Amino acid sequence: MNCEGGMESGDKRLLNAKALKAQEIKEQWTLMSLAGPTLLIIVLVIFIPVGWLFYLSFIDGDGQFTLEHYRKMIEYKSYARTFVTTFEVSLLTTLICIVIGYPLAYFLALLPARWSGIFMLAVLLPFWTSLLVRTYAWLVLLQRKGILNDFGQHIGLWDSPIKLVHNMTGTLIGMAHIMLPFLVLPLYGAMKKIDQNMMYAASNLGASPVKAFWQVYFPLSLPGMVAGSLIVFVLCLGFYVTPAVLGGGRVIMVATQITAILENQFNWGSASALGVVLLFATVVVLYLAARFFKLDAALFGKS
Repeated sequence: MNCEGGMESGDKRLLNAKALKAQEIKEQWTLMSLAGPTLLIIVLVIFIPVGWLFYLSFIDGDGQFTLEHYRKMIEYKSYARTFVTTFEVSLLTTLICIVIGYPLAYFLALLPARWSGIFMLAVLLPFWTSLLVRTYAWLVLLQRKGILNDFGQHIGLWDSPIKLVHNMTGTLIGMAHIMLPFLVLPLYGAMKKIDQNMMYAASNLGASPVKAFWQVYFPLSLPGMVAGSLIVFVLCLGFYVTPAVLGGGRVIMVATQITAILENQFNWGSASALGVVLLFATVVVLYLAARFFKLDAALFGKS
């Protein structure tokens, strides 16, 4: 009897396991069906255009397969200079945002909730204004007869107007201003999660305020800084309006080069090839970031 009872019990457990497995599969398919419209939109908006971009980059004017567009990027040094400029501007903008954004986020994180909310409005305020409007505002401020040059001459900082636009300086100022909130927001979120009692504990153990900051606070804020820096850097790679306006044609980034090719040559193949290479470079940046940093912790707050 005991043997038969054991077999029946085992059969019931097996049936229960199969039923639970079937229920789990059914739930997964139900969730997939709910996500179906979103997945369809992603395919239509992202994968099909990117696939079409890849296709055009391998097609010549006669509709034949070719590697000519990629060969040109290897042969002509202007393409290499464009990519170097793009990465240089993106990196410098990211560094400027870190230098300005870290103390700002630290200041906001230490404020009481009421005051931090008020000051956070100042950080978010640029989002309420068109990027094009902000860029032209900087053009008005920085031009030779602009407010900044007039003010500098008035107080005696310089005798004649200095060149602040239509060069790398103006481009970096405008891009840093536009990108700064994208670094401050994730960094502020990471800092707010840091328990201030850890700083008090470090002080009680004999650490100076500077040592406690660098050995306790700063490492805990790194995920937020990595996330913000990555967002800023990747967004800068595809910037067009600000370099075109404040760079004055002297700061040629990939997006600017693509526009020039389409406007002057109407060559979709070459423009698509540039876009594909930029996309590949962006994927490489994300892979290296994932390789050396914990992106789950940086982007999604996972440990």
